Amino acid sequence: MKSGSEPQTGLLPRGAALFERIDYRLIETAEDKDRLHLMRYRAYLQAGLIPPSESERVTDRFDDAPNVWNFGVYVDDELCSSVRIHVLTSEWRMSYTTEVFGDVLHPRLDRGEVFVDPCRFVADPEMQQRFPELPYLTVRLPFVACEHFNADVGLSMVRIDHQAFYRRVFLSETLTEPRSFPGWPTKKAVLMASEYPKVRERILTRFPIMRSSAFERRMLFERGSQRKAAVRPVLVAGAAVAQA
Repeated sequence: MKSGSEPQTGLLPRGAALFERIDYRLIETAEDKDRLHLMRYRAYLQAGLIPPSESERVTDRFDDAPNVWNFGVYVDDELCSSVRIHVLTSEWRMSYTTEVFGDVLHPRLDRGEVFVDPCRFVADPEMQQRFPELPYLTVRLPFVACEHFNADVGLSMVRIDHQAFYRRVFLSETLTEPRSFPGWPTKKAVLMASEYPKVRERILTRFPIMRSSAFERRMLFERGSQRKAAVRPVLVAGAAVAQA
């Protein structure tokens, strides 16, 4: 499908090339989980979010929650980044975000709203230097999840200094003052929200790489016996990392 968009930045050819080389995979095996927990540790330690630990691993009780999809983003079969996606409904409310910002979210969940809540967004420090497009290709997954689950809102619980990225990419608005976050002794987080039905078309126009097919969404998010290995995303002509 032709997007009709013209390249706007010198990063576009490189972004398109990287998009062709990535795979999105659910993190399910013990070996893959261990690699993920190690990557989290390295990323958080370098960012100054956590102190050193003997285990050199970061995990929590929400990694295996029933409303979670833990994805790894692989470039040339090498784990480079990851994001954990919670789908929050009136029945399923398990996430750190509802613990920290429950006073904001629970009343809306009671009204039947559906939230896509990404967290634990991390990238291997070396790979992030090699592939500056990696954050866009990683946060694409929550946007695809919003489409698949017909979400009302895409949430982002982020560090204060990361708000500009989410405003630029997802047109998110900050809903709260900074609050302490479990496991980040030196940092605080704010809750941001993107009203998905309202901003969807604007985001797709500015960032065509966010487009997805129904087939890709099923392969990524179907559960149980219907779930198959996540396939390489379909590259839409002209769909590459755009500059806001």
